[in-house]
Order: sequence, then C-alpha cells, then structure tokens
Amino acid sequence: MNLLDAEIEKEYVIKDIVTDDEELNDFLFSLGCYAGEPITVIANKKNSCVVAVKDARYNIDKDLAEAIEI
Repeated sequence: MNLLDAEIEKEYVIKDIVTDDEELNDFLFSLGCYAGEPITVIANKKNSCVVAVKDARYNIDKDLAEAIEI
C-alpha cells in the first residue's frame, strides 16, 4: 500500500521507499521520509498529496506518494 491509498488523518509507518532513483531517495530522506518513520496524509489532491512527517507538512507529487510504501 502506498500513500495514495492511505486514509486521511490516519497515522501510518513508512515501510519502504520503492524507487531506483538515488536522488529521489536522498530527497525523501532529507524530508524525514524513511523506513520506520510515522507519516500522516493530511489531504489527497488531484496531482499531489499533503503529508505530515515529524513536525512539518509537505506537499508531494503523485510519483513521490507512490514511492512511499506504508
């Protein structure tokens, strides 16, 4: 299951980041998105997803949301 399938306002734990793109992996890691970290989907929009990680909120595009397995 990835972030696009998540229920709004429910906390999940990141299981894995599924991508072969090392730059994307590094970017997500810099946001605090890595295995074992709690994440909450605040809103799903047409082409993006608003998530809360640690004490910050981020608007990520569909490709990033699909790469984050919960």
